[in-house]
Amino acid sequence: MIPHRRDINLSNWRLSPFSKYAFQHVGEFVPSAVIWANVQTETPQLDLGPFADLGLAKHLAATHADSLCIMRQGQFIAEWHAPYCDPTKPHLIFSISKSATGLLAGILIGQGKLTENDPVIKHVREVKGSAFADATLRNLLDMQTSLDFAEDYLDPNGAYDRYRRSMLWNPARADDPVPDMLTFFATIQKGQHPHGSQHAYQTPAAEMTGIVLERAAGKRLPELISDLLWKPMNAHSDAFITVDRIGTSRAGGGMSVTTRDLARLGELVRLNGAGIVPESWITDLWHGGQRALWSASDQSDFFPRGSYRSYWYETGEGELCAVGIHGQWLWIDPSTETIIALMSSVPLPLDDANDYAILNMLREISRHA
Repeated sequence: MIPHRRDINLSNWRLSPFSKYAFQHVGEFVPSAVIWANVQTETPQLDLGPFADLGLAKHLAATHADSLCIMRQGQFIAEWHAPYCDPTKPHLIFSISKSATGLLAGILIGQGKLTENDPVIKHVREVKGSAFADATLRNLLDMQTSLDFAEDYLDPNGAYDRYRRSMLWNPARADDPVPDMLTFFATIQKGQHPHGSQHAYQTPAAEMTGIVLERAAGKRLPELISDLLWKPMNAHSDAFITVDRIGTSRAGGGMSVTTRDLARLGELVRLNGAGIVPESWITDLWHGGQRALWSASDQSDFFPRGSYRSYWYETGEGELCAVGIHGQWLWIDPSTETIIALMSSVPLPLDDANDYAILNMLREISRHA
């Protein structure tokens, strides 16, 4: 049963079962900016079609899925939506936002607005004295920035909670006020290792990427995504991105999009950028990142032969994917020309057993004729 709206607030909106409603109504809880599309009427009417014999509906319900869309050879061929999920409404995609930001970085680099070797401080002077002061954009893109910061999603009182409050995702606390995101980031100090020497998944690096891109291009992130990615790729619905108290967008995890538009983003990557993102940038994603650093990280168990590049996971087995907490997935399998977009409201931010079940399901769908 879906809770009533009156029972959902900023202190519980990401908790189950409240998230089943909140993940499709983020703007009711956190200030959000619009990423405009060339809006087109879309009424999803497909079912699981050729995949029904996989027992997919039961599996999706068991893994807390909200919505699924499957494309093959550029066409939607199957979809499934939980009874409470409206497929025409955007759904929060958490860290898949990073992957969209990575594509935007490729576009702006291709336009000559900046280079991947630019120091962050060249564009964002406010980070002087912080860990970001001597980091490069490439360090940010590959999660190789050395930050004295723990990515602890369940942290109730420490740095991650302060980070969440700076982005307006957690309730304010009178006993511990926090500034806007950029001011908070400028307080983060460097870890014990040099930039570029370790893979460490830390979302503030992706948020900083969004700020760098805004400064380099001279436009706000929602406008950049709309003009350079969302409209050119023919997204059918407006997307949204959460903002902090001074309007800074959450490039690292604040986007909400429809499941079909998420699939279209995957298709753009499968088509080598489709003339929107430079083909060389997409080729670089497929080549992957530094495998030795990935292998030594705490994420490598999931894709032991894989790597990480520009906020995309290269699996080492021929696929590329974008992943967000609470069960958000965008899966690209060029061998079968398959794109799978999955939205979920998994109760825990990270649930390895659930994620492995989803991963096996995605591969089974891709292989299914």
